Amino acid sequence: CLLACLVHYYNRILEDGVNHLLLQFPQDEPSVSLKLGIETKTSMSPSGESVGSRKERSTKDSSHDAPSPKVSDSDWNKQSGDTSVCWRCHLMACSRLPTVVIFPLRVLASSRRLARRRIRSLLKPSSCNARRFGSVAASTVQRFDWDDVVRIAEEVQEDDGPSDLRGYFKKVGLCNRGSELKSEFVPFLVEDQIVGYIHNGFLDHLRQFKEVFTIGLHNNDCHDESHVKFHSSLITPEERTRAVGDAIKCLGELIPGTRNELYPVASSYGMPVFFSLERAAAPYFGIKAYGVHMNGYVEMDGQKFLWIGKRSVFKPTYPGMLDHLVAGGLPYGISCKENLLKECEEEAGIPRSVSNVATSVGAVAYMDIDGCRYKRDVLFCYDLKLPVEFTPKNEDGEVDSFRLVPVSHVANVIRRTDFFKPNCSLVIIDFLFRHGFISPDSHGYLKLLQSIRSGDCS
Repeated sequence: CLLACLVHYYNRILEDGVNHLLLQFPQDEPSVSLKLGIETKTSMSPSGESVGSRKERSTKDSSHDAPSPKVSDSDWNKQSGDTSVCWRCHLMACSRLPTVVIFPLRVLASSRRLARRRIRSLLKPSSCNARRFGSVAASTVQRFDWDDVVRIAEEVQEDDGPSDLRGYFKKVGLCNRGSELKSEFVPFLVEDQIVGYIHNGFLDHLRQFKEVFTIGLHNNDCHDESHVKFHSSLITPEERTRAVGDAIKCLGELIPGTRNELYPVASSYGMPVFFSLERAAAPYFGIKAYGVHMNGYVEMDGQKFLWIGKRSVFKPTYPGMLDHLVAGGLPYGISCKENLLKECEEEAGIPRSVSNVATSVGAVAYMDIDGCRYKRDVLFCYDLKLPVEFTPKNEDGEVDSFRLVPVSHVANVIRRTDFFKPNCSLVIIDFLFRHGFISPDSHGYLKLLQSIRSGDCS
């Protein structure tokens, strides 16, 4: 009986994960009555990757503080599909066992309470980790289809028109949050050049790597850190890359979504590279990252259309959202144009004979603070006029489908919805400026034009 109870208890912990455990065991209830929280199912992506998707709950139940409905033993067994084990029966039987046998169960209960308290401390609004967990909303699958896009794009709304720029400003704001939190970050220096910014909370995790990082103090009377540097023994770019890479591996789940793709780290674009950093870790070190985005458009009967992609629901970031025809980060050791040609082939099946005429038209930049993450991104923008008969075809499984949409309808969707991946909106707004879809007579024209480059565009 004791063995079955222990196995069942451990299985529940392993299956539901730490976040589910928090919802199952409320803070002020000492009993082991089970409660329902967020149910997570795991499916497999076409590449064999395990993907979790959460069932949506109502707004009323979304708060961590809101109690979840209690479930009887029989109901729980029905929900879990396990009718062979009765949790309460095992506990009642175990209560008659000697204390020396009960001790392991008490240790488990104590561990549960400690885990629960630790999680609650992480979820405080002022916590770096709490805001980091909040940012996981970017991995929530968006529930809409192309019919929803068409319906909203074609709606005539009296309070929203092409000359009303408020919807565009909102999208710019989504990419430029948290400027008031800059004081929580300290500069990351390499060879006396600022290459990034690290949050004080994340810095606590870097202290253990004394042979990789050194943390300088502002002065002898102040305990606030003023900068972070590499250890003096790390001189070459290769040594720094290996050392910081090993540290990132040790940090594990603190930096989710690692993909073994390296970004070059320099003081600005085109300058000497100090070292290379895992792409997923770039915002945790406040490293400036670069990417390429391409507007693929078609002209028919005097009207312009944009090819829009809908991201695969298996994408780890912004699954199911609308995206450019072609876009991608700029990894180490490849030029912007070569990277664009590669992405054109992989994401849209565009042959080099066609994509080679893509035109560089500028860049947009933004700075976004989300918990411990400080994104300082610069996106190089390209336009490609495509033949009318061309139809894109995804080759890498990252795009669910493509649609050719009138540019005026794309503008409506950006202003009225959150269907687009946030930084794509900036690039499309830039396209609208350059192709005359936003008039200088519109209130806020110059301010909007400036705002899409409000980041560190260097």
